Amino acid sequence: MGFRRPSYRGAEPAGVGSVVVVVDLDGAIGFVVAHGDAVERARLSWLRAGTPPPPEILDLAEVGRTRDGGWPAMWAGEVTSVDATCFRLGELDDLGALDRPAARTALDWLASRQQPDGCWEEDVALADTAPAWALPGDPEARLFLTANAAFRLSVAGRDARSAGPLDDRVGGAYAGVVHAAARALADALRPDGTWPSYLPVGWLSAAVLHLQQMYDEAARIRAVLDERMRDMSSADAAWLAATLRRVDVPAAEWTLVAARHRLASTQRTDGGWSSDDGHQFDVHTTLAVIRAFR
Repeated sequence: MGFRRPSYRGAEPAGVGSVVVVVDLDGAIGFVVAHGDAVERARLSWLRAGTPPPPEILDLAEVGRTRDGGWPAMWAGEVTSVDATCFRLGELDDLGALDRPAARTALDWLASRQQPDGCWEEDVALADTAPAWALPGDPEARLFLTANAAFRLSVAGRDARSAGPLDDRVGGAYAGVVHAAARALADALRPDGTWPSYLPVGWLSAAVLHLQQMYDEAARIRAVLDERMRDMSSADAAWLAATLRRVDVPAAEWTLVAARHRLASTQRTDGGWSSDDGHQFDVHTTLAVIRAFR
């Protein structure tokens, strides 16, 4: 299923068993430089060297917010979307901009949308326009949005000063929100580690549960992802690897080793990777690979 939209010098070896594979990160960097827009090239600079973007780039990356503080999706009109807000927060994360007012306000809005059972859904006003993965009232969409929102709040919460005092718990200012979401995600797991929703729910949930030190549940999910890696698209493998590395899952974990193997085998001769959502998102997918190897 497609989801919208969506020093590094030298080559990086990645081994699976006795097979040694190589990801050409120089080629990936060159692809982003050649084909990325100004915001995407700024994301590359931050991911490679921590170079802060100029103010005009940050303004461009933050454009389009609603009065609620989040962002609408292309299919959402002027209604703020959980899905779109998570996507835009991911872009701002790649710019080192989660401590800016725009991101903090968006995170506050995202936290305010959590329902009493710890989950998220899109506004019912979007029922006639939302794609399957964001459809209000659909249990699979509900679990996907919950995993996505919980991941974004988990990694960004400590920078969200507008929500209240910081603390050292996972999610910082949003610790209670994140914990409730983690419980909902864990409760949705089946005994065999599978989940009743889309594939990305697996790695997003595994990341959230890893940060909550719910290691058994996270390991059960990763075992399922290991089995599915061989048939995973390059875009999904990139998203998986970037997500798990963002929460410091060790690069030597088998799931990440297998993801690197998959990415090495799917890199194109132009240095990039293909998106599931059309060539216009190939740069976004390639940036996810670069983040995963950061």
